[in-house]
Amino acid sequence: MTTFVDFRSVRQSVPIGRVLDHYEIRLRRVGGEILRGSCPLPTHTSEKSKYSFTVNVVLNVWACHSVSCMSVRGGKAGGDVLDLVALMEDCSVREAASKLREWFPIIPARIGANLPVVHPDEDTCTKGDKEQGTDLLANKPLPSVLSPIDQTHPYFRKRGLTLETIETFGVGYFQGAGVMAGRIVIPIHNERGELVAYAGRSIDGREPRYRLPAGFRRSLELFNLNRVTAQEVIVVEGFFDCMKVWQSLNPFVVALMGCAMSHRQEELLVRRFKRVTLLLDGDEPGRRAAERIASRLVRHLFVRIIELPFGKQPDQFSSEDLRVLLL
Repeated sequence: MTTFVDFRSVRQSVPIGRVLDHYEIRLRRVGGEILRGSCPLPTHTSEKSKYSFTVNVVLNVWACHSVSCMSVRGGKAGGDVLDLVALMEDCSVREAASKLREWFPIIPARIGANLPVVHPDEDTCTKGDKEQGTDLLANKPLPSVLSPIDQTHPYFRKRGLTLETIETFGVGYFQGAGVMAGRIVIPIHNERGELVAYAGRSIDGREPRYRLPAGFRRSLELFNLNRVTAQEVIVVEGFFDCMKVWQSLNPFVVALMGCAMSHRQEELLVRRFKRVTLLLDGDEPGRRAAERIASRLVRHLFVRIIELPFGKQPDQFSSEDLRVLLL
C-alpha cells in the first residue's frame, strides 16, 4: 500500500526560509520579499551566473535562471520547497516531502508559511544574530555553572547596575580558565529556566566583544524570558539593555540578543504575550529592525514602538528616565 502524502499541506506549512536555514544557504535581501545569492543547487555549473538564485519569501518559491540549472529541469527555472529539497537531496518529490515532515515535525499554523528566515545583510541588520533561523533543535542545558565569578567588579558600576540587579541575573567577572576567562559572563536560560549558555563580554578591548559558546543557537532563546510572568513585555536588543530596563522597575523585559527576530523568538512572543513594546537602539539598524519586527507581530498582538534619540541605547538611560520613556 502506498503511503499517502499531502503535498499541498507540506508546501503550505513549511516556510522556504526554514529550508534555506537547514542547508545553511545565506542570501541577501534585494527587495521587500526577494532574497538573492549564489545558487546552492548541485545542478549549477554556470560560472558566469554567480547570483542567479532568487527566493520569494511571500510566495514561498525559488528560481535559478542559469543555463545549467534550467537545462537539467527541461527549461523550468524554479519551484517550491519540495522541488528545492528534491534537487538538493537528489531524490523524488515524494521523498522530499517525507524529509520535510521529518525535519520540521511541528509548524505552528498561526505563524504561517510566509514568515521568512532572513539572514542579515546591508539592507537588514549587520550587528544582530547571523544565524536567524531555527531548525527546532533545543539548546542543551549546561551540566555546571562557571565559578568563581566576581560580582563586585568595577565594570558593573560603569554600566550603572546595582548589586541587586547583578545578583538577580547572576552576572560576574569570570576568574577561571578557558574562552570566557577575563570576561563578564552573562547566564542565558531557556524559557523553562534551564541554564543553556553563557555570553562573555570583553572589557579590555578584545575581540569579539561578545563571545558565545560553539553550537549555541541564540535564535532559539529570548534572554530573561524565564523571569517574565505578565502578558505584556518590553523587547530590547542587548543583555545590558535588558538588565537596565529591569532595574528601572520594569521586570517584564526580554532581549533578542541582537536586533533581528528569528522565527522561534517570534513564536515565543506570540504564544506568551498579548502586548509588546519594542525598545530597540536608536540607530538606523535598530529603527529598521523595529519596523520589520512590528510588521510581523502586529498580526497577532498589540505592538508599540518607542523610538530612542538617534545613537542612544536603553542601557545609556538612567532608571528614572527609562521609567518616563516607558509610561
